[in-house]
Amino acid sequence: MQTRVHKNKRVIFIAILSLTLALALTACSSNDSADGANNTENNEVTNSDRLIKEGDSLLIPTSEISETAEFYFVTVDDTRMGVVAVKTPDGKIRTAFDTCQVCNGSPKAYFEQSGSSLQCQNCGNKFPMNRVEVEAGGCNPIPIFEKDKTVTDESITISYETLKVNKGLFPSNWKK
Repeated sequence: MQTRVHKNKRVIFIAILSLTLALALTACSSNDSADGANNTENNEVTNSDRLIKEGDSLLIPTSEISETAEFYFVTVDDTRMGVVAVKTPDGKIRTAFDTCQVCNGSPKAYFEQSGSSLQCQNCGNKFPMNRVEVEAGGCNPIPIFEKDKTVTDESITISYETLKVNKGLFPSNWKK
């Protein structure tokens, strides 16, 4: 009788352990898919990735730029990068690489808009959008200065060369 009870307890224990493991795996996979959905959602809200090859440029129509930050994703030589463009209250369009100068190297060293600021998703620092492309150094988006782009009334052009020189700012696991 005791052997039978002992076997039943072992079977129940194994069943409970298996069920617990199955529930844990289900929870992990649903969290992974939720994270994936957020990444996909971010890409849908912003502009889709563009492959930039030698001789190409990132062309941003000025008509797309407003006081709501626009994020452009490009791939240069197998490196995924981001550029942010925003129009400040004075009407000036400003651009920067979508990575934090201090947190650079972290997969979360990118910005999201928070009111009239850009907030680093790694350290939480908020940077006023009217300071984009004005300040270099510190915990802020890395500026793309006038000398590194061509600006007309219709567009902003950032060359392959400028992008290639700065691709080292983006680790392979950036924004993942």
